[in-house]
Amino acid sequence: MKSQWQAKREKIHSRNIEISTYPYDGQRIIVEGSLKDDRYQESYSVTGEKFPKGVIHHMAIRLLVNCSNLLIEDVDVEMKSIPREVCRETIDCLAQIKGFTITKGFTLQIKKIAGGTKGCTHLVELLTTMAPAVIQGYAAHQSQKPTPFDSDRAKAILHFLTNTCHVWREDGPLVAMFKRKL
Repeated sequence: MKSQWQAKREKIHSRNIEISTYPYDGQRIIVEGSLKDDRYQESYSVTGEKFPKGVIHHMAIRLLVNCSNLLIEDVDVEMKSIPREVCRETIDCLAQIKGFTITKGFTLQIKKIAGGTKGCTHLVELLTTMAPAVIQGYAAHQSQKPTPFDSDRAKAILHFLTNTCHVWREDGPLVAMFKRKL
């Protein structure tokens, strides 16, 4: 099917976000995210400054997450490429998330501590994109081997996922199935 939005296929910008999860030890995982913005032509700011084509933002966040409670035990931020050196002043804006649990309300917490002038919009975007991936990484880590039904784990899953989307709605069949097993 041909889209009505066919445009000249010369790419001018791309943003790539990649998130990967790795085992750390039996109880913890490392979740690593990167955000990279590429411009495919020279550009000019409203002040007349000229920016060369290439990478404008390239940032990484690494989280050490405890699988027993999804607590962030440590955080590391790297700014590999930034458009202005003053951006580096925000490198520690996420330090306060050490000790946070990834649960409902996490995105709001992040925006309160590092949103707007308190931090870097790109780091906030990356971290809030990483949160659901932490849940997926946790699930992949926990489900590597078959295990008997664990009602505590099922309750934790319900706590984290209920009302997060249509499939996990409180009055839906998936939540009902979990509740029947509890």
